[in-house]
Formats: sequence, structure tokens, C-alpha cells
Amino acid sequence: MITESIRREAAAVGSAFQIAVLPPAAVEDLSRRGFLKCAGASALVLAFAFSGRRAVAGLSTMRDLKPTATFSPNAFLSVGTDGWTTIVVNHAEMGQGVATSLPMLIAEELDADWSKVRTEFAPVDPAFNHAAFGIQMTGGSTSVPSEFERLRLAGATARAMLVAAAAAEWKVPVSECRTEPGEVVHSSGKRIAYGALVGRASLLVPPPLPPTLKSPDQFRLLGKPTRRLDSRAKVTGSAEFGLDVRLGGLLTAVVARPPTFGGGVEGFDAEAARAVAGVLAVVAVPSGVAVVARDFWAAEKGREALRKTIRWKIPAESEIDTSAQAEAFAKLARQPGAVAENTGDVAAALKGAARVIEADYHMPYLAHAPMEPLNAVVDIQGDRARVWTGTQFQTMDRAAVAAVLGIDAEKVVLHTTYLGGGFGRRATVTSDWVVEAAQVAKAARAAGVAAPIKVVWTREDDLAGGYYRPMFHHRLVGGLDASGKILAWQQTLVGQSFMAGTPFESFAVKNGVDDSSVEGAAHSPYRIPARRVELHSPKVAVPTLWWRSVGHSHTAMAVECFLDELAQAAGRDPLEVRRELLPAGSRERRALDLAVEKSGYGKSTLPAGHAQGLAVHGSFGSVVAMVAEASVEKGRPRVHRVTAAVDCGVVVNPLTIEAQIQSAVVYALSAILYGEITMRKGRVEQDNFHTYEIARIDDAPVVDVHLIAQGDPIGGVGEPGVPPTFGAVLNALAAATGRRARTLPLAKMTWS
Repeated sequence: MITESIRREAAAVGSAFQIAVLPPAAVEDLSRRGFLKCAGASALVLAFAFSGRRAVAGLSTMRDLKPTATFSPNAFLSVGTDGWTTIVVNHAEMGQGVATSLPMLIAEELDADWSKVRTEFAPVDPAFNHAAFGIQMTGGSTSVPSEFERLRLAGATARAMLVAAAAAEWKVPVSECRTEPGEVVHSSGKRIAYGALVGRASLLVPPPLPPTLKSPDQFRLLGKPTRRLDSRAKVTGSAEFGLDVRLGGLLTAVVARPPTFGGGVEGFDAEAARAVAGVLAVVAVPSGVAVVARDFWAAEKGREALRKTIRWKIPAESEIDTSAQAEAFAKLARQPGAVAENTGDVAAALKGAARVIEADYHMPYLAHAPMEPLNAVVDIQGDRARVWTGTQFQTMDRAAVAAVLGIDAEKVVLHTTYLGGGFGRRATVTSDWVVEAAQVAKAARAAGVAAPIKVVWTREDDLAGGYYRPMFHHRLVGGLDASGKILAWQQTLVGQSFMAGTPFESFAVKNGVDDSSVEGAAHSPYRIPARRVELHSPKVAVPTLWWRSVGHSHTAMAVECFLDELAQAAGRDPLEVRRELLPAGSRERRALDLAVEKSGYGKSTLPAGHAQGLAVHGSFGSVVAMVAEASVEKGRPRVHRVTAAVDCGVVVNPLTIEAQIQSAVVYALSAILYGEITMRKGRVEQDNFHTYEIARIDDAPVVDVHLIAQGDPIGGVGEPGVPPTFGAVLNALAAATGRRARTLPLAKMTWS
């Protein structure tokens, strides 16, 4: 999630932060929240700058202060006298592994004992803002890349202070000291544990110059396969997700929402719902009508009774038919659109081509479908409030709750829980589900029900709740010369812009082109003499949003599949064509060659009916090439193996990268095989996993992941595995069956 245009823009602008650190005078034992509140009064400040330069701070001993029980040199870490290091994770953990990868950055430079590292999620505070975006958030596969230097610097600075404390303790030069995991070692062989240095180190400020960061050959953790810190908690059930939150007196609410987007409530009769045992209140909120009860089942039964009485207001424009919309998009794709790229003279090249190939690719609306449906707990306490939810947009969600309640954002404490999947759905500019929970809690309180309330979305609510990956149609025209080389490429895209009308529009939409719609199509690395990419962004009442890999989720499919179609028309090997079009030294070429080598493409003997397909695509600072092996078994497509070559620059945790590529393949397969949100008269026709199917165990292929580490700038890994999966799988099936699928999902096709 988060379009690459935003990621690039933010990286170019940069941000600067000052992180206050303990100890304040006369404070012996302070909670982390207390630390953040009083940090402004502290005399100890560690500044991090992200404008291309590192900050400089002074080093001195503050003899007038009292040593503290923990050493907290900055907001991201503290070391206790017991030797345990607590690392604060400022990005949401939704399965992508940042609750391990981010601590690894600090632990590496701190030389912490990894067996004594624990984590906690950050409160909402500017100290934990995204290093590029300026708000506390998670998205765009940026968590590790954005924190790579900041967190390492935080760890290295702490290590330097611990070394200085040890040198002072021993009365020896700092130069005679070094560190090993969890302790400082003197050249004489003397050792002292970090825990024993807490008091003395807490009196120091950071060194006058930023410490030198380790070189890769000095890494103990980074680049090494490292098991996740949160695995045990998730396996044992002790990890707290939003749905797990329990408070004294907690009530549950569900909301009856209009059956169409843009609809509203004209009236309702609450008596039948109130008659359900356990129901305490029925209240109108902007999104519909909420039923508040002692538990979920009472609330759900009350909503069932309520729905029979609600009179809905359904505007004509909300009665959407996705079949008619798909036809309209296909027609619009044949008209000129806003120009996203114009290289060479496409019209002249097509006119002079020996052969012209045309194709239309269509992708439906897709739900994010996380395993944990949306939910939030809101507890109003006078002029303050507490919120618990799994969110990707902490800063925006806290501000949105404050606006609903009419209080300052600083009076809202937002607790980030584990997320049972996000994929972009928990990062909306409207903070829709969190705002709704605040509105329900406020309305319930006005109705005399003053208690913390958890608003729960059912699976049916979640799938019908909108913010989908937009429907997209691609019209492609390619021209070949007499030798089969590609001369021209014309691509017209039709799909909604979800940047228009948001705070991101000013730099995400230029001259009518939403970069998130065309990323991966415009300015492709393939060197084609004449290329033109155009875009139509029709307005539709369906709310849409970034979906795992954003625009790349549909552009990679169209580009990689049409490239194969052109190769087939020319009678050439798709690999040969790609190698011809990609610069020899490019990351795409390097990844493609490795995927081909490891998969045995074109050389290995495959079972009868099996075939391989290629795709390579760069996104979010990384490049992934894939070779998929597929066939049709018993009348259904079957993907047997996917070989992936991943170039994400610096490798932090190989196990995380492997897991993310594997999950990306399965996530993409869900969309390829089954995924589709359809509407008739504005009503969403999918209501649970029996009608909105996802890939299951018997659909999952073997996924082999091979990493390239060549010193390139670090890229993301959460999303880049999704785009090439589409192209590789569809190209493999086309090679195996001789049939080219251009419309998803494949379940709509007959394969027998």
C-alpha cells in the first residue's frame, strides 16, 4: 500500500526529528508514556536528521542528575539493570515481520544480546513518526527502508554511551573498549554487562559526533536468518489483536449500514432490536444504525431484528452494476486519455509496423479480505478517550477520533494492537472504521450508555464495506517489425483514482494522471522505441483504496502478459525478448537471469501438460523476477512451483523476505484464481469466503526464494512479490494450454 509517487516525494523532501531522552531530574522510575510526556523537560536530547546529514550532539556528564533504573538514550530503546533491552516498534505489525526486522536494526548496532530483547508498540507521538512521511504510519513497503539508518544510529549511539560509561567505570580510554552481545569488553579481558552500566550511562548525553555504523562484514544479526520475536505470542494466543481487547464493562456494537455505497437511513423502528436480551441501546450514527449490547451475539441478533425495520434511502447513482461498468470501461479504453508517458512517435511506428497486435485485459474490484475483520474499542472518559485498534495510520486515526469527540488529539491515547492482516485496508484517509467506533461510543453515551464499546465488523460487513482495489481495464496495442522486434507500445488504462480528493492529490495526481494508477506501466524499464501510456479516471460511487502493491497489482499483469503475446506473435522466446529489451546491467535483467537459472527455465524436463511462464517487475525499491510452473488438472488451473529472484538491496532478515514473497504469491493467487467483488443494483454480491474465495492449502505452490545482495539501496519486501505473480502464472498457463486468459478471476473460465 501507499503509491510509489508518495514514497519518492517524501524521500526527496526528507524530515527531521528531535527525540528527547531520559533522565529528567529527580525521576527514578518512569513509565515509557511518562517518559514521552516529560521528555521535553529533559536535558538529554538525541537528534536525528533525515535531510541527508546526520545530527551532531554533545557529550558530557550530568553530575547533578540522579542515575535511573533504566538506560533510555532515545525513544526507541531502553536497557534495564537486568540486562534486557526493550525496543519500541513504531510501525504496525500485520504479519510482515517488522516487529523483528526493526529491532534487529537497533540490536545490531547496540550489540544487544538478542536472547534478551523484547518489544512493545509505540504510543502515538511525533518521536515515532515515519522518517519520510512525517506522520506515524505503516505502508508502501517502507518500514525497514525508512528506518534503516535512523534505528541503527539509535542503537550505535546507545552502544557508544555504554562504552563511555564502562571506560569511566574502569578509568581507561574508550579506545581500549569494545562490545560483545550484551556487554562491554576491555582489552585486558575485563567484562561488564550492559545492565550494570545503566546507572552511569543514564547520566550521559550522546557523543559529539555520530558513532560510526558497522560495515556489513561486522554484522552479527543483519543478513542472518533470524526467527521472529512474535511467533511464540501468536502461537500461544497471548498476542493481543484488536478483537482480543478486553476491558472491564466492555460492551459490543455492530452497525447496520446501507446496502449500497452512498445510501442512507430514512427511518427505523428500534423496538424489535431493544427487545433482544442483552441489547442496551440502538443509536443512529452517520454510517447507519448501531446496536449496542453486552456481547457480540446479542448485538448481532439485535441488528437482525433492526434491519427488518430500516427504511433505506438509495440514490440512483449508487445502484451500480459492475458488468455494465466493465463494458463502459472497455469502450472508454478506446478513446484518448490523459498522457502519462509519450516516448517516440507511436502512431507512426504502428502505421509502419509489419504486424500489429491488440489485446484487452480486465481486472475486477478486489477486497483486501484480512483474516481479522475491522474493529476498534473506544473508551470515552470525560474530556479524554482511549482507543484500541489495529491500524496503519496512527496519527490520522487519533486526530479523527479527537475531531469526532471534540477534544484535542493529545487527549486521545491510541493503543496499536497486532493487526490480523492489513494490505492497505487499515490505512484510510477517512479513518472510517475508527471514526465510526468513536461515533458509536459518543451516541451511546448520549443515550445513557457510558461504557467502553468495541465496534466489530463481521466478515460480511468487511467484504461489503468498500475501499476495494479499483476495477481496471487495459487496452494494449503493439507493433512488430519484420524481424519480430517490438517497435511500438500503446497502453490505455481505465480505472478510478483513489488519490483524487485526498491530501495526497497535490503531488500524486499531475495533469489528470494519478501516478498510482499507471505505476508499473508508464516508464517501464523495457526499452521500446515508441511508447505511449494514457489514463482515464472515471468517477464511480464505489470507495477504492490502495491494495497490496497498489497500481503494480494490475499494471504488471497487463505489461508482462502482453509482452508474452508480442513474443508469441513474433515466434520468439519470451525470455529472449525480455533480455533484448532490458539493459544488460539492470537490476531487472540480473533478477531475471537468476530466476531463470534457479528454475531451470527452458532446460528442465517438465511433466506432461506443465509449462513455465516468466515475469519481472520492480516496485517499492525492489525487483522481483519469477518463473511459474503451471498446468490444468481436473478442469482447474494449478500452479505447482514459483521460483523467485529478489533484489531488495540490503538484506536485513532473509527469513522475513522469504516469508513475504511466499505470502505475496498466495495473496496474488487468491486474486488470480477467485478474487472478484461484483455489484448488482449497488449490492455487493460476495458476503463471505464461500463467495469471495481465497487460495487454500491445495492451491499453494512450492515457492523457492533466492536473494540478490549487491549493495543496492535497500527496498521494501512486503508488496513487490505480488505484481510478478500475476504475469508469471498467466504466462505459464497460456504456455501450458494455448489459451490466453485476459480477464480475472480464472474461476470464471472453463478449463476442461
